[in-house]
Amino acid sequence: MKAVGLIVEYNPFHNGHHYHLQASREAADADVVICVMSGYFLQRGEPALLPRRERTEMALQSGADLVVELPYIFSSQHAEWFARGAVSILHHLGADTVSFGSEHGRIEPFLNLFDFLQDRRLEYGHRIREYSRLGFSFPKAASLAFQHMAPGKHLPDLSQPNNILGYFYTKAVNELGSSMSLQTIPRVTAGYHDDRLTGADISSATSIRRRLTEEGGTPKAVEQTLPAPVYRHLKNYLDSGSFFFEWEKYFPYLQAKALTLPAALLEEMYEAEEGLHHRMQAVIKRNTTFHEFMHAFKTKRYTWTRLQRFGVQVLTGTSKSEAAAAMENGQADHIRILGMNRNGRAYLNTIKKHVDIPMISSLPKDKTPQQKLDEKAAAAYYLPLPAAERTVRWRREYEEPPLFFGD
Repeated sequence: MKAVGLIVEYNPFHNGHHYHLQASREAADADVVICVMSGYFLQRGEPALLPRRERTEMALQSGADLVVELPYIFSSQHAEWFARGAVSILHHLGADTVSFGSEHGRIEPFLNLFDFLQDRRLEYGHRIREYSRLGFSFPKAASLAFQHMAPGKHLPDLSQPNNILGYFYTKAVNELGSSMSLQTIPRVTAGYHDDRLTGADISSATSIRRRLTEEGGTPKAVEQTLPAPVYRHLKNYLDSGSFFFEWEKYFPYLQAKALTLPAALLEEMYEAEEGLHHRMQAVIKRNTTFHEFMHAFKTKRYTWTRLQRFGVQVLTGTSKSEAAAAMENGQADHIRILGMNRNGRAYLNTIKKHVDIPMISSLPKDKTPQQKLDEKAAAAYYLPLPAAERTVRWRREYEEPPLFFGD
């Protein structure tokens, strides 16, 4: 069975994701679509809007065959580590192709880009450090360094977020020595950062989240942008009394941690650097909402996303030593299966004897460093729930089998 792998967050699943999934299957001539999906916290440093079980079901209803989890240590990271962790899982699962969306839309330029930056990696690193010393954030410094080397218009623009991820997917495949091929599907209609609904069938996840949360919209307000099964699932989820998990609901917990931990312990949290912990403690006591806090916390040197990721590490209590242990071998040390259909189950049956890292459906008693962080992430993610429901959710982390979609 030929498999194509997608690296996703589905926050939430929308028509653009459905297009990418179907186009990836067709372009790769694949029998199976494998989705490596972030679990509790995401690459932009925020909680997933819906729990991973709900997002897994939406993916399976919309054409995915197998959904597995990207461990917390990779899902809450900057682009390079995010890509490396996800690509390593697809490699271990025997995927034939990695398929990603991009603004550029053709794969050859990404392969050329990898060669270009490999040949000039010392210069690239030097330029990034130069621009960083001038006070630019890392993404801006990297973009300026890239442009300084006059890459030519034939290479992907590394100021575009999906192009950046595409480059790091390409880099990860090469560095892992994987035989997987790469393909890219051009983004259609909406840009990654578009924060307003376009009125078309495809809008960005950012605009959909904004409509549902900041603007208080109902699922009906975004129905046009969602596959029908996803819309029904989302409506039923909210009608049952559930809510969206968003940063504002976590702010009291973040505030309590930041103000009660001694500065020396806060400095030991992963992503704390250059006095960020002192700035957090000084600023967070003066604000009553997460949004207010972030505006006060924000600096030219650090992006909003970067600061949110630091907030996630504080919320989950992830120390630098724990992160280092979890990233020691540079790739995922297990594969946690979240859901499948008949096709996905058949694929697992054909490959399971050849997968050289553990495939699990719940966290084991003796946990690896990555699994210990997944457990902490689950504990933090469900904090906004009432106490009784929180306990039920934590227990389910160990007891619920993977979702099976089908007769």
